[in-house]
Amino acid sequence: MRQRLKRAGTDLSPESALADLRHIQRHTVSIDNGAPIQGVSTIHQHQADVLATLSIKKPTYDAQMTLL
Repeated sequence: MRQRLKRAGTDLSPESALADLRHIQRHTVSIDNGAPIQGVSTIHQHQADVLATLSIKKPTYDAQMTLL
């Protein structure tokens, strides 16, 4: 991670990059015993910039994650 940040020419440290990305979460919501709705929290522009700097795709809902 440190090498990717350095190669990108950013002044972000790995700690601050992780702190920014820590707020991205997966959610599952069920109301009145209805079918659960799943998704990923809103990704703000700063978080998208960090992901792009690290060459990481934005997270999306993936049905495969339910197996974990």
